[in-house]
Amino acid sequence: MKKENSKIVSLCPVCNVTSHVDYQPFCSRRCADKDLLKWLNGEYYIPGIELLDLDDNGGDGGIDN
Repeated sequence: MKKENSKIVSLCPVCNVTSHVDYQPFCSRRCADKDLLKWLNGEYYIPGIELLDLDDNGGDGGIDN
């Protein structure tokens, strides 16, 4: 973010131009869609611990009776 005429202006995280009010924090729909595509393709992710499937009934989630 930069300060411009006593207002705080945020920059688009994709292309680093001034963000637009309608697409905050992005400058355009195009940049917002580019960012979403990176999430959907796995380029962005939140690190965590991989959970193992410890299901005893074949992994279908059902209850054995």
